[in-house]
Amino acid sequence: MVPVANAPILEHVVESLAEVGVDQLVFVVGYRRQRIQTYFGDGDDWGVDIEYVVQEKQLGTGHAVLQAEDAVAGDFLVVNGDSLVDTSLVEALLSADGDAVAVTRSDQPTDYGVVDIEDGAVAGVEEKPRVYDAETETINAGVYRFDDAVFDAIHAADRMSLTDALVRRAAEGRVEAVRVEGWTDVSHLWDLVRVNSAAVDGDHDGADVHPTAYVADEVALGEDARVGPNATVLAGTTVGDNATVGAGAVVGNSVVFEDARVGPNAVVRDAVLASDSSVGPNATVEGGRADVVVDGNLYRNVLLGGVVGDYSTVAGGATLEPGTVLENDSRVGTGATASGRVGSGTEVRR
Repeated sequence: MVPVANAPILEHVVESLAEVGVDQLVFVVGYRRQRIQTYFGDGDDWGVDIEYVVQEKQLGTGHAVLQAEDAVAGDFLVVNGDSLVDTSLVEALLSADGDAVAVTRSDQPTDYGVVDIEDGAVAGVEEKPRVYDAETETINAGVYRFDDAVFDAIHAADRMSLTDALVRRAAEGRVEAVRVEGWTDVSHLWDLVRVNSAAVDGDHDGADVHPTAYVADEVALGEDARVGPNATVLAGTTVGDNATVGAGAVVGNSVVFEDARVGPNAVVRDAVLASDSSVGPNATVEGGRADVVVDGNLYRNVLLGGVVGDYSTVAGGATLEPGTVLENDSRVGTGATASGRVGSGTEVRR
């Protein structure tokens, strides 16, 4: 449900499926499922039929697919809800002969399942191998075509893993490896900045833009978003519903969630401002590249100016250095400078 160009990632997925004629969808839901079900309803607004099945405990990707066992029959697609897929990718899988998996190239193959391919078919999958073990840059894109025999493979797989089930199916018969380009993963915060920048479509309808403000064509403004006098909103930016960019502020290549506020004369670049967050007057989210640590793994030279979590505040005149992640309900005080990861509920003082 994280927004890209002012629409949830999952909505982009649904639109791609509907565009090529996939009109029966089963959503496997769990955590905060009411939000998803309220937003999508029965799917009528997208011209599809949506059924919901509940995964009470998150016990792996294969276990998630098993929840749909009674809801599907024959051939079906499996699509992750946190990756953008375009119509060409879906069409390629629909055209495959039997079981198939979408594969693509990645600069960071060790973040994914690395796929060994022989004669156009899956020969093996190694899940998140160590850097020195990765012999290929071809990864599993997490989009599959199966028939309902895959459920037996999932039941038999270790830890009910979809990757293990895929390997089992490949050992039993051919699983075609379909090479695709139209796939974008959103695994990390900087992915959201990058993907949003590519997806914005210049939709300014329903926003209140002051006549003296400048809003680039490649910007999406939500319903009742406000851009104040002499403010500048640069390309690659999304400003969510009821969010505010104050007078004289500059926002570029950023994702500003609903109800977030950018104060007068603030500068925000390459950033994610979550719901109800606030960047005060004359504050700065510098923008640029930084080394970022996530779950003990170091990612070098990623484009991430900063992240301001839900209900967090960067007070007037404060600065977030590139790569700073300010978790929920935190505050950087007036004139203070923050860097690295700032834990939830923390206050940084000058």
